[in-house]
Amino acid sequence: MRPHTLTFGRPVPGAVPDPDGRWRLTWTGTAVMGILNVTPDSFSDGGRHAALDAALHAARRMRDAGVLILDIGGESTRPGADPVPAHTELDRLLPVIRALAGEGVVLSVDTMKPEVAAGALRAGAHLINDVTGLRDPDMVRVCAEAGAPACVMHMQGEPRTMQKNPVYADVVAEVHGFLRAQAARVLAAGVPDVLLDPGIGFGKTLEHNLALLRATHALTAGPHPVLIAASRKRLIDYLAGVPDAAQRDPGSLAIHLHAARQGAALVRAHDAAGHVQALRVQAALEP
Repeated sequence: MRPHTLTFGRPVPGAVPDPDGRWRLTWTGTAVMGILNVTPDSFSDGGRHAALDAALHAARRMRDAGVLILDIGGESTRPGADPVPAHTELDRLLPVIRALAGEGVVLSVDTMKPEVAAGALRAGAHLINDVTGLRDPDMVRVCAEAGAPACVMHMQGEPRTMQKNPVYADVVAEVHGFLRAQAARVLAAGVPDVLLDPGIGFGKTLEHNLALLRATHALTAGPHPVLIAASRKRLIDYLAGVPDAAQRDPGSLAIHLHAARQGAALVRAHDAAGHVQALRVQAALEP
């Protein structure tokens, strides 16, 4: 199994310091990024973790199950979602981050707003997951100044409009080209490291999503760790006829096991414990 490393500019749970003053988090095979939405309107679990006690209980269960990273979101990015003010997003995120900051798990924050990213990093978060791919120079600056790596995701359009007739000449070439170019740009600007995410379901048709998933090996062959995030997404309904998002965990697991076999460093999942278990079994079966 392939080793993966993510570099931070400050101490992080599980990371080892280097002589150059950076901290390196290393793992082998495919790890799990557990999803914790503290929103009232996320497409699958909106409202379930809006109360602080519920959010912390869910987070600790995922940590104990063996996730490497918890990804905390305070604004829905489902297709058609309307943005929320930064202060609302921070009001949702900060109590959770502060409560979990010393509990031995890497904390990622799923946000598009530099001011939210800055506040979350000050509160104890370690990583920024930006669905807009760090196109905003202020987001690049925030991550660089805080020594926080970032997940660079591809999205055509923005959440309110991204699923209105997305078009590509060659979806794999265009998405992979964007990710590689954007990674080079943000690293040159001082961000310590990046994850790459092709953005399954973000401005893509079913055919685009399938092409990208089948080409995961082409992205993982590069120097940066790759995150695949297909948990409970609509393509599973299209493929298997499952209109209820909460019932799509088997399809999510099938996609993520495929991604693991193609070298993905991380998969982002609602059913975090189930993914940890399945990935451990798959790893044991590999020669």
